[in-house]
Amino acid sequence: MLEDVPRDPFADDPNDPASALGEFDGPEPLTPAERDEALTDLADVEVFRSLLEPQGVLGLVLDCPECGERHYFDWELLRGNLRQMIDNGWPQVHEPAFQPDPTDYVSWEYARGYVDGVIDTEERR
Repeated sequence: MLEDVPRDPFADDPNDPASALGEFDGPEPLTPAERDEALTDLADVEVFRSLLEPQGVLGLVLDCPECGERHYFDWELLRGNLRQMIDNGWPQVHEPAFQPDPTDYVSWEYARGYVDGVIDTEERR
């Protein structure tokens, strides 16, 4: 399924900065619970996208616990990262969004609330 994810910008590059890290055998495989969680997240992203993209939302913003910064992911990158994680156990290498407009992205919590609101409205009809 690698054809549906963006290509590693350093693929086949003899000057890949990651080459200094040595060989990487890959991470431990996902546990069944982690895999189920990633599959649930992927399904959520698809629903979020179907409802929010027509409203002009380009993707999600996530707070990074490792660096403390906010990372902006468009829908395709989110989908590709989750597919890669499900298939291979780790997200792909990717370039962060360049000067994203924060108003074009929403948090996971906002997206979840929006979907819940749409579902509640439909159920009332």
